[in-house]
Amino acid sequence: METPPVGLWEEAAQRFFKNKLAVVCLVIICIYSALAILTWLGLVATDYSVTSADSYAPPSKLHLFGTDIFGRDVLLRTIQGIRIAISIGLVTSLIAIPIGVFLGALAGYFGGRVDELIVWFYTTMDSIPDLLKIIALTFVLGRGLMSVYISIGFTTWVNLCRLVRGEFLKHKTRDYVHAASALGAGHLRKMFVHILPNVFHIILINFSSRFILGIKTEVVLSYLGLGVEPGQPSWGIMIDDAKLELARGVWWQLAAATFAMFFLVLAFYILTDALREALDPKLRNKT
Repeated sequence: METPPVGLWEEAAQRFFKNKLAVVCLVIICIYSALAILTWLGLVATDYSVTSADSYAPPSKLHLFGTDIFGRDVLLRTIQGIRIAISIGLVTSLIAIPIGVFLGALAGYFGGRVDELIVWFYTTMDSIPDLLKIIALTFVLGRGLMSVYISIGFTTWVNLCRLVRGEFLKHKTRDYVHAASALGAGHLRKMFVHILPNVFHIILINFSSRFILGIKTEVVLSYLGLGVEPGQPSWGIMIDDAKLELARGVWWQLAAATFAMFFLVLAFYILTDALREALDPKLRNKT
């Protein structure tokens, strides 16, 4: 009895789960995500803002990462920072990815004047460094988490747009698209029902890599005083506060925020590479 052929997504899943390091990183990301959900629901680290007289208490059994200048537990603030980091990565991706996919699909599928206009637009956007655009928008919108969402989400879609455009240029002339045209499929159906699933691996890989960009950008903005509001348990604000504490020998707030960010960003880097190896047809055919 012949075994049924394995689909592309099933084959990609098998390739991915053979990579043990990638699976470990996926577990780490799931743990971070679970902590973010639990803190958002108010079930974990709810006392992060409680002050005490133990100012700059060193790490101990009572406070594993010590306390800050107000006596607040650094570990609880670090755990609350996970909620902000994950939310920024998720929301900015949900803003930027639809913009990049929609404009890239229009440019690659229709070509002509539509392609020229969109290429001119994203080339103009790309001529300005992303960080400068984000800082400028944050100045206009004001400080706050919503401003971070908007400034990052609406300025970082260009690379995905360029990739999707190139893939649509290749796929729109293939036989399955011509067959859909012969069956009477309209432009939107051919774009988003027939072509888009065949380039979805690019979107999935970009979604993973965008988390890294969102998390690191928020840390930079908060460090520069342009991110979330003061007093919020953001890793960037914790690192910004720690720069004045190091002269006093208070290192634990910097260590807690840095290690939390390091493991999450590293896990996403490895996960992105593993997804690229499992989903990219060019890399799949080489192995």
